[in-house]
Amino acid sequence: MSYKRILLKLSGEALMGDDKTAGINSKKLLHYANEIKKIHDIGVQVSIVIGGGNIYRGFNNTEHKIDRVQGDYMGMLATLINGLALQNTLENIGIPTRLQSAINVNQVAEPYIKRKAIRHLEKNRIVIFAAGTGNPYFTTDSAAVLRAVEIEADVILKGTKVDGIYNCDPIKNPKAIKYENITFNEAISKGLKIMDTTAFTLSQENNLPIIVFDINLKDNLVKAVSKEKIGTIVNI
Repeated sequence: MSYKRILLKLSGEALMGDDKTAGINSKKLLHYANEIKKIHDIGVQVSIVIGGGNIYRGFNNTEHKIDRVQGDYMGMLATLINGLALQNTLENIGIPTRLQSAINVNQVAEPYIKRKAIRHLEKNRIVIFAAGTGNPYFTTDSAAVLRAVEIEADVILKGTKVDGIYNCDPIKNPKAIKYENITFNEAISKGLKIMDTTAFTLSQENNLPIIVFDINLKDNLVKAVSKEKIGTIVNI
């Protein structure tokens, strides 16, 4: 039995693939689109929040003397660019989509309206949420949880390049220990950086589980929505 309605969280960096420079890797973008199509085709209602770190990360640009608030708005615009790219790729493979933005850019995206988003999902359209929450100082992780709560998603699927949550970076430390299940309180107290504290707390308050998994492996997204044992589950 699959989840009926999910929110998929993708980082902007995921779109870079193995490239070491900023931007969008077209092969990686197509891979994600094809994986998303698989769950769409089995009737799962799919919403997506994507970051903008492949284009701009405001809080890492203090050397350029860019104000934090200004930088955060630049980051929101970066998520719109990624959202447009993902929307175009999904529609190229035959999936109807809608792009909704938390800031007004009516020429390229609808304004975010909860009821409209839910209606799109009910009509089997994929909804991509861009521009975070529309406010500075909030990450796209927090935006993902907020949107998931608003649309009453069953679960948040956070696609990463590793197969779950570890006690330290498994890329740097081959002896890192993977958590199969972990509570929100444990994730916060251990300072695990897979999502920020605000996102974890909001998920906890709304009893909304988060599954962290490797989205780069073929069919992993299908396994995640089908409730197969995969990645790490964060719940109460």
